Amino acid sequence: MSRSRLIGAAAAILAAAGAGLFAGSALPPDNGRLLSAAGAADASAPLYYQDPDGKPLYSPTPKKTEDGRDYVAVPAAVDAPEQPATMNAAKNAATTQGDRKIKYYRNPMGLPDTSAVPKKDSMGMDYIPVYEGNDSDDGSVKLSPGRIQRSGVKSEPAERRQIRTLVRVPGTIQLDERRVSVIAMRAESYVQKVADVTTGSRVAKGQPLMDIYSSAVSSAAAEYLATITSKATAGIEPYGRGSRQRLVNLDVPEPAIAEMEKSRAVPITIQWSSPRDGIVLQRNAIEGMRAQPGDVLFRIADISLVWAIVDVAERDLGNIAVGQPVTVRARSHPGRSFNGRISVIYPQVNKETRTARVRIELENADLALLPDMYVDAEIDTGSAAPVLAVAESAVLDTGSRQAVLIDKGQGRFEPREVKLGRRGDGYVEIRDGLAEGDAIVTSANFLIDAESNLRAALKGFNEAGPMQADNPTGEKATGAKP
Repeated sequence: MSRSRLIGAAAAILAAAGAGLFAGSALPPDNGRLLSAAGAADASAPLYYQDPDGKPLYSPTPKKTEDGRDYVAVPAAVDAPEQPATMNAAKNAATTQGDRKIKYYRNPMGLPDTSAVPKKDSMGMDYIPVYEGNDSDDGSVKLSPGRIQRSGVKSEPAERRQIRTLVRVPGTIQLDERRVSVIAMRAESYVQKVADVTTGSRVAKGQPLMDIYSSAVSSAAAEYLATITSKATAGIEPYGRGSRQRLVNLDVPEPAIAEMEKSRAVPITIQWSSPRDGIVLQRNAIEGMRAQPGDVLFRIADISLVWAIVDVAERDLGNIAVGQPVTVRARSHPGRSFNGRISVIYPQVNKETRTARVRIELENADLALLPDMYVDAEIDTGSAAPVLAVAESAVLDTGSRQAVLIDKGQGRFEPREVKLGRRGDGYVEIRDGLAEGDAIVTSANFLIDAESNLRAALKGFNEAGPMQADNPTGEKATGAKP
């Protein structure tokens, strides 16, 4: 059975069960006798008594609440249950029930098929009568106050509010590639002495790490000093530039070159110092070892600024952008958060996990975040500008289109197609279809849909093309057959 057929059947069942509503309430077992007596009495006589706060609590006799307030009397004229039409010949001839006149008969399965006279569908189900005042030309429907209260219908105005959505993703801490330095020899050298520095030690910029002897460095230093101390070339600025540049090309530290220029002597060993503040990630230097060109002796990284590399699902990529604020929490530091911003969204999606890598820059002044540490990031994708929004529970989604029910007052409800935007905090943005202040049904809207046959009013939402219902006053039904 199709979806529309199932929902229509639910509507028919609710309508048929209207008269037996009190079977599940607080009425005594003989409620049928009491209701019969109430129906025979004057229309103004109380049919039952209801909780003064509108709660689904009823009583056949006067009653008080726990705080001493009287239950409200509900007369029969206010909430007389609708009875479905039958194919009985005597009832077919009647076009009125009480003071209400039957306007037409609608399909019990919710299809846009109406008839001016009682009939059955292909499954043998009776068409349901629609009374004047319960239907309108604008597609709205009307329910009695009693049914509205028993269904728990609630409405709230559409208001402007901030839609905040947090995208939570896992990741790891990585080094800032721009803050890593490697100390390697550019000529054959010998390590004469190594400072008391090991892997994991914190070092400062300019701190001595080791003493190196290199014949290539000594030769370049002697040539440079001979040039700047010669009487023929001393004081002439262009002379000595080439030999000094040779020292620079051999990666001799600038303080060591300055000391040569001051002492005018060629040192036996050159002291190598740290090029930056940071942590020693790798130490390969050993006293007495020979280092070939390219051999890495120290690797130092500044971790006062680190990266958090997180994996964002493909469906969330459209909601994030460079510069958005991010809150990062490390699993090793519960209760503490680190604030950062998105710096790079990598232009590639992992075809297996359907995620993309996102880089977040984080300040790490106290060095609490360490490389490869697990973290959880919360990316705020909300907008600071308020937008028109309603509760998510107010939206009736058919799959291809969305609608809400507008409370027109006096028990009348009108379906309205809307265009949705972002979701967050239990609300959804309305980009088109509503105005600020419109009263929207937020609770029991699906019950209204079933009981009042809103499927007929929303028939254009459920079908590929528009379908026309019969003229309620005509003799022929032209709607689709179930």
